[in-house]
Amino acid sequence: MEINITQKTENPLLDRTEIQFDCTYQGESTPKVLEVKNRLVAVLDVDKNLLVVDKLKPQFGEGKAKGYAKLYDSAISLTQIEKKHIIEKNQAPQKEVAEEENEE
Repeated sequence: MEINITQKTENPLLDRTEIQFDCTYQGESTPKVLEVKNRLVAVLDVDKNLLVVDKLKPQFGEGKAKGYAKLYDSAISLTQIEKKHIIEKNQAPQKEVAEEENEE
């Protein structure tokens, strides 16, 4: 899976950077939001707790998707502005988090 950032826009009123991106995944199934989020965190080199993938829209018949993500400057801004279901969609399930902690 490849991520290509197409546009970055600063939004100082909402204390965030808005990111438009293209995701290419030829021969694979449409990636999950968490997979895309992890790849974006690696590409942008940012804190994963401040990044939210809002939309991921696959293009029919192609191994491509267009996406929209928001990178907040602080966790407080993220929790005050972002809708609850978007925040939940961008968090790993609690079972996986507990397993990762046990492995360390």
